[in-house]
Amino acid sequence: MTRGPVLIDLEQSGEPAPDVARAAPVPDAMEPPVEGRAMARAARLAARGPSRLARWAWGLAGALLGAVISLAAWDFVMGLLARAPLLGWAMTGLIAAFLGVLALLSLRELAAIGRLKRIDGLRREAEAALAGEDLSAARAAAGRLIAFYAGREDTRWGRARLQGRIEEQFDAEAVLALVEDELLAPLDQAASREVEAAARQVAAVTALVPLALADVAAALTSNLRMIRRVAEIYGGRSGVLGSWRLTRAVFAHLVATGAVAVGDDLLEPVLGGSLLTKLSRRFGEGLVNGALSARVGVAAMEVCRPLPFSKRHRPSIRGMIRRALTGLLPGRGAD
Repeated sequence: MTRGPVLIDLEQSGEPAPDVARAAPVPDAMEPPVEGRAMARAARLAARGPSRLARWAWGLAGALLGAVISLAAWDFVMGLLARAPLLGWAMTGLIAAFLGVLALLSLRELAAIGRLKRIDGLRREAEAALAGEDLSAARAAAGRLIAFYAGREDTRWGRARLQGRIEEQFDAEAVLALVEDELLAPLDQAASREVEAAARQVAAVTALVPLALADVAAALTSNLRMIRRVAEIYGGRSGVLGSWRLTRAVFAHLVATGAVAVGDDLLEPVLGGSLLTKLSRRFGEGLVNGALSARVGVAAMEVCRPLPFSKRHRPSIRGMIRRALTGLLPGRGAD
């Protein structure tokens, strides 16, 4: 039996004809999804810690290099003293001044690390007071927090408003909420502005820079600067080593929770799926990287803040992303 083409009459079957204009666009199977690769790579690089063997290797290399430099400097100074005593003593003074500056830098690094540990201790004390509903512990934590910001002019107004009002509160949560409203709310606003500026910068740079490793370096540099600024706003004053330890802690938390493994679904609730489909891939990557930078900034605020966020003051990542990316989106400048 021969088979030929079959004609189906849709009008006689009673089914409406399909509307081609309403059909969903065919996905491009060759195009990988937008996932913010620059920020993901930067996060993994920052969170990656050296192994025990690598730490031993670097420690021994540093000790060996220090010994070689010390012996070479000693032989140089002793030989110079024998040949030209005046120049030898001048060189000795320069070396002593250099060692003194190194000692001061080391003390400043230790003080910065100690200040970060103090902030972490204040936060743990406040969390314990809230968990146990301990009024006396909450008042003690509030007093130590006020003393922690005693030398800062930008907290003078908030500290003045707290005078005598802590004793009027008879609930641990009310005590810490009062401190959060009067003392930490202005610092939260300043930290949020830093996070939004960094997210905007990362989005613009990674969207415009076509090089594969340049966008990773730009994202990592911007996030390092942002984390350092957030720590300074909350009183951390982190040095070089303290900033690196703080950055590793923030990125390790994000990598462990999978917060840097999201793609364009982070932006879809804010921008809308129709807008995302109209963006170029490079621009979409930049927006996702900026959104992930905002998420890193919120994590840095949680790590550097001496009090845990309450529900009223917890920053909204969606709102922060919307404010950070205003002006970068087509047709969204007035939103």
